[in-house]
Amino acid sequence: MNPTPKTASPIMVYLAFTVVYIVWGSTYFFIQKALAGFPPFILGTFRFLIAGGLMISWCALKGEQLFNKRSVKVAAIAGILMLGLGNGIVIWVEQFIPSGLVAIMVASAAIWFVILDKPKWKENLSSKSTLAGLIIGFIGVILLFGEQMIHSFNTHQSTKQIIGMSLLVVGPIAWAGGSLYAKYKTSTDSSVTVNTAWQMIAAGIVFIPGSIFSSEYQTFQWSNVPLDAWLSISYLIIFGSIAAFSAYVWLLKVRPATQVSTYAYVNPVVAILLSLCFTNEKITFIQIIGLLVILGSVLLINLVKYRNSAKATPQKKTLLVQEV
Repeated sequence: MNPTPKTASPIMVYLAFTVVYIVWGSTYFFIQKALAGFPPFILGTFRFLIAGGLMISWCALKGEQLFNKRSVKVAAIAGILMLGLGNGIVIWVEQFIPSGLVAIMVASAAIWFVILDKPKWKENLSSKSTLAGLIIGFIGVILLFGEQMIHSFNTHQSTKQIIGMSLLVVGPIAWAGGSLYAKYKTSTDSSVTVNTAWQMIAAGIVFIPGSIFSSEYQTFQWSNVPLDAWLSISYLIIFGSIAAFSAYVWLLKVRPATQVSTYAYVNPVVAILLSLCFTNEKITFIQIIGLLVILGSVLLINLVKYRNSAKATPQKKTLLVQEV
């Protein structure tokens, strides 16, 4: 059984959302910088095997149970779907598709969470604010990157770009499906950290055949990797994988999937704000509208939670504090 959302400390929930929103919003930029030195499949293998290895080693030092057949199986399937397919597609297509278009396609994951979350169909599909928030949020992402999208479609598309855009339809489905599979199938026999580590290790292993079939090891030289690429992949391992993905997996256990999926809309906002701070890029009026629309959609998706909190009696709130 999954723990109910109300058993989690509100402070920890807010902190986890902050990490997922901000850190994952920056990974689009760091993936592209890492690709300047690492081929895509080697990048995925190195990133997830190192991150998973560090986490499993930490769990071993703490004396946690590492090998539970059922838990490892569930974690492996979830990891392959989320990180191997979902994140792997993003890494591969960012070689030749603008990050703005990638962000739009990845944002559709929030909608797939509702479509694939069968146990919550009645709750989600009957909530007008949730459905409105999902649709409005996707429109906001399109506004945010509309100019990049128009430019992409007005230029000649190579075969790889067409294949990449097709894969970007599959990626968010795999990510949402793997997330929901982990949410409902993960048992309490293993800790969140152990399960997260096995998800990363499974994903890292899945990348290996891709690097072999694409002959990446024949041309790749570790000594030729620039410092920027090393710093970028270090950031992806420590912050993007260990910190943010761990927070994401934990949030799936304690919050409704539709609320957790709001990361898909907020990440592009963070990406734009970071580019404004660290590059010469300027924000347009349409992008400002897109930012406001996205933030409004997140409020709509969480409106039911806010209403339920407002209706809670003081006695219930006292009991909740005691439980936490």
